[in-house]
Amino acid sequence: MLASPRTVVRREGGIYALERALRRRGFAVVAGADEAGRGACAGPLVAAAVVLPEGKAGEIAGLTDSKLLTEAARERIFVEVQRRATASAVVVIPPGDVDRLGLQVCNLAALRRALATLTVRPHYVLTDGFPVDGAGVPGLAVWKGDQVAACVAGASVLAKVTRDRIMVELAETYPEYGFDQHKGYSTAEHMAALRAHGPCPEHRRSYANVAAASV
Repeated sequence: MLASPRTVVRREGGIYALERALRRRGFAVVAGADEAGRGACAGPLVAAAVVLPEGKAGEIAGLTDSKLLTEAARERIFVEVQRRATASAVVVIPPGDVDRLGLQVCNLAALRRALATLTVRPHYVLTDGFPVDGAGVPGLAVWKGDQVAACVAGASVLAKVTRDRIMVELAETYPEYGFDQHKGYSTAEHMAALRAHGPCPEHRRSYANVAAASV
């Protein structure tokens, strides 16, 4: 039986320990999945899935939770993950779907779709924080998984960099909101712009703060 993820990492050391432990138990292909944009009130929800190769080929310097990295480090690691990954996939869910179906439904569907889009079928799936049912293979939800498992961290970086780039592009269409600065999260500056201009098509109108600005 596999010890708790943090016990494995503490015992063996490093962000690659959990995947090594799973491979020793016969799960040769381990995929990680994560999302970005869950807490934003504007812009898409983006999910990603990553399978990294075993050994040195899959080791990327500085890989960890995307939120702990500088923008420059994220961009560097994004390129490395894409270059080194055995397989990777990114899914973008527009804000209208989040409004229509709900955040959690969209979140789980996006993670499932990212995993299903991988060009190799995983034998085991690691996710950050909550389980993803329906993946068709065994899996484990790991608290702060993007700091514990390399494949989840890789997915975290792919999702966040993809989403950040989308928000920078949206800032060109809607410059009054400053999407390139806050990436659609509810900062004081964003809320002030929302009150001044009302919501745009990229805002999640089912969110209370966006709905309040629509009145």
